[in-house]
Amino acid sequence: MGKRAVTRSRTTLTGVAEAAGVSVATVSKVVNGRSDVSPETRARVEQLLVEHDYVARGPGGAQSPVRTIDLTFDALVNPNNLVIAQGVTQAAAEAGVDVVLGTAPDDPLGAAWARKITNAGREGLILVTSVLTARQRAQFAQAGIPVVLIDPTNVPDESVPSIGATNFTGGMTATEHLLDLGHRRIAMIEGPHDAVCNTARLHGYQAALTAAGVTPDPRLIKRGDFRFEPAHQAALELFALEDPPTAVFAGNDQSAFGVIEAARRHGLRVPEDLSIVGFDDTGAASTSAPPLTTVRQPLVEIGRAALRTLLRLIAGEPLDSHRVELATQLVVRSSTAPPPAAS
Repeated sequence: MGKRAVTRSRTTLTGVAEAAGVSVATVSKVVNGRSDVSPETRARVEQLLVEHDYVARGPGGAQSPVRTIDLTFDALVNPNNLVIAQGVTQAAAEAGVDVVLGTAPDDPLGAAWARKITNAGREGLILVTSVLTARQRAQFAQAGIPVVLIDPTNVPDESVPSIGATNFTGGMTATEHLLDLGHRRIAMIEGPHDAVCNTARLHGYQAALTAAGVTPDPRLIKRGDFRFEPAHQAALELFALEDPPTAVFAGNDQSAFGVIEAARRHGLRVPEDLSIVGFDDTGAASTSAPPLTTVRQPLVEIGRAALRTLLRLIAGEPLDSHRVELATQLVVRSSTAPPPAAS
């Protein structure tokens, strides 16, 4: 394919790619010094980068391209997303990379999504709490778009790097805390069944009960979808049981707040009548009434780790691991206490 003219005003990766007759991903590889580009193509792209002044002058006269990555969420209503975005943008600023924030499009095949990213000149994608299908993954790979996942909803292909927290350990630690206080009727309000992090937290809850000699009761496991209202309704169902729980492990803080409200409406005091543990340690956890005992996720560091991993992929550097889990921590506040019979 022959060269096509590029005007001086269009000094983007897309413009250079069109002039060179190659993909945007190939131009990005040249810009970032990747070795998986043929010498002929590299020479052609480098010449066009110079001719069209794509490379801008940075501090001290050094040449540095304007670099951009996509940070995409399933939705922007989850309070965790703002904290994750803080970590990504912090690390990006340190690396001189711009971040474009958005939500995942409804594109099961991934072709239009991949074209949108490449046409915009993005170097890579961080995808947060979303499903990545095999066909989407194939489209991104074909387009040369590196992808890093944060808490993917579905089980990711082992070739796609993912960053998350120790959800199993967090669920186990939360349940062990309630067991240590003397509780034995411990319920769990879980999240969506297809969410990997939910499954890990559920297994941690069950493992802690089993290790303590308590047989998990399926009647004490209710679905709350990580949202306030479904968790509120699930808690009311638990309180209506003949032998209701004395404690609840909620799959996230939003669910825990729903349980607290349900307890209030049911005439139960927290923690005198009912202990509650959440998961996340969102900003509202320390200011709720009562302040919420919860499992803290290192959300800022998760975002920073995802950005660093993506930059290594863009640069063609090998990864030490394709799955990174950062440690959770139990934060004990005022929503947990011994059960009424032990007080």
